[in-house]
Amino acid sequence: PHLPPCGRALLVPATLRARSFPYLHHRGWLRLLREGDSCGKCNLELCSKPTNCPAGTVLDQCGCCLECGNMEGQICDLDYGNHFYGQCGENLECRLDADEAKFGEVPEPQCVCIFQESICGPEGKTYENICQFSEVYSKGRNITMKHKGPCESAPVISLPPQDVENFTGNDIIFGCEVSAYPIPHLEWKKKGNKMFLPGDDAHISVQARGGPQKNGVTGWLQIQGLKKSDEGVYICHTKNKYGTTCASARLKITVGSRITSYNTDYEDYYDHAEDKEEEEDESGDYEN
Repeated sequence: PHLPPCGRALLVPATLRARSFPYLHHRGWLRLLREGDSCGKCNLELCSKPTNCPAGTVLDQCGCCLECGNMEGQICDLDYGNHFYGQCGENLECRLDADEAKFGEVPEPQCVCIFQESICGPEGKTYENICQFSEVYSKGRNITMKHKGPCESAPVISLPPQDVENFTGNDIIFGCEVSAYPIPHLEWKKKGNKMFLPGDDAHISVQARGGPQKNGVTGWLQIQGLKKSDEGVYICHTKNKYGTTCASARLKITVGSRITSYNTDYEDYYDHAEDKEEEEDESGDYEN
């Protein structure tokens, strides 16, 4: 029987691999396989110019042609001698994920931005770091950041308090997440009452802490041993020098002795705030 040439026998599986894994072709694997895994002499005329590279360009394994660098969060090669996943782009370095190791998982090397300072973009939006800013404006020319550090802005309520229905004698918590720069001040009011809570009411308490977002604050209002008189609308009120905003939720109370299990652990509420963002927002819009 007629046997194909050796070069063709190598080319067929390489082509199949490129179809199944497009990034292999992107990384120049076909060229390396055709050359028998040998770089040879660099000829820049044979290099194809990479396009649409949000993280900029890096040199290929042979140190000859440019290729797209990996973006923040992508898997990468810790050893520069390897070239399986690729190298990180501009302002990025390859690191092992320490959080995965804490939970007993095998950490994977990922591209991490070297500079973690916030960036204010020209449109007034805050980016967590220069790498995220560069990804958005990779195609733009002569576009520069507005300034280092977060953009100054009025407060925005990212997670408003939710309506609550419960029974007398039980405990409830309202939560409210706000972000802005400068860091906003967060307070609670009950509709119809000019004083901020808790006032001198011993069964009502408030608490606040920074996060979970950068330049953010999360506040809680806890009412213990609900009474019928606690029923009403509660307002999360926040402000800084650039503006003021608020969000409200209604507390409905049924007189009875039914005891319901309600989480009054601030830490648990805080950690699961992201899950609550996905729930349908049933909070009413109640104005003063």
